[in-house]
Amino acid sequence: MYTLDQLRGFVAVAEERNFSRAADRLGMTQPPLSRLVRKLEGELRVELFARTHRGAQLTTAGRVFLDEARRILGLAEAAPLRARGVAAGTAGTVRIGFTAMTALTVLGGWARAVGEHLPGVDLILTEMVTADQVEAVLAGQIDVGLARGVNPSEILAARLVHSEPLVLAVPAGHPLTRLGRPPVLADVAEHHIVTYAPVEARYLYEVVVAAFSDAGLTPHYVQHVSQVHSVLALVDAGVGVGLVPTSATALRLPSLTYLEPSGLAERKVQAQCVWRRDNTNPALKQVLLLGEGHWRVARARR
Repeated sequence: MYTLDQLRGFVAVAEERNFSRAADRLGMTQPPLSRLVRKLEGELRVELFARTHRGAQLTTAGRVFLDEARRILGLAEAAPLRARGVAAGTAGTVRIGFTAMTALTVLGGWARAVGEHLPGVDLILTEMVTADQVEAVLAGQIDVGLARGVNPSEILAARLVHSEPLVLAVPAGHPLTRLGRPPVLADVAEHHIVTYAPVEARYLYEVVVAAFSDAGLTPHYVQHVSQVHSVLALVDAGVGVGLVPTSATALRLPSLTYLEPSGLAERKVQAQCVWRRDNTNPALKQVLLLGEGHWRVARARR
């Protein structure tokens, strides 16, 4: 098998087209260099140079092998840098799970910050509901999740990264748009409610149920779905009205209107960053540190 020294000798001769000049470039004498190249040709069982009194010209096989030799040497030189970067957390891969709404509120800015400050770190992004994210974090299938309603534990760390109030999505021209004042929950409870699935979207389901329950109301829930954008699609179709995070107002559908119900300003929905405390991925630590700075700035602007 050929060695890196043989490849370096071959590349030097190929670029200088002369064994003597190549030897000077490598800081060695010509005979050892000639032996290196001859041994390489013996390993490959092919002539790489046509040797003349004027120098050395690459054969057809030599020209093809030159590209491969340069590629192999480039990889060999980059490997130690890559290894040191991975150990320091400035290179590597971080797998992130996210919900549809955290993609709008948290993920975009975080991913841009990683791209700018940690260009050697690759992000693998997967959309998942919260329950699936927690399972994936625990199983080591993702490094970190952007989820809702996760309690920290001895195994899981959870950090608040975003908080926002609820707004009401209604079809355009709905009676709640013609009250002449902001609707209260008692007004909303008189209409069909599209809400969240109690298992797949447990956190948002409990937030909505608690809002009506605390007001002494028992509305009629007509559909339960797992994603905020699904709530909006059904509201847009006229199935009912729905409470959604404020960030959902970035999603515009043809027959959709957003209202701010009175008395809901203090009832916030939150998003968290969740990861295993024993995760040993060095890049995760750097990505989390970068995220904390980004989220701190975002909270200060709100």
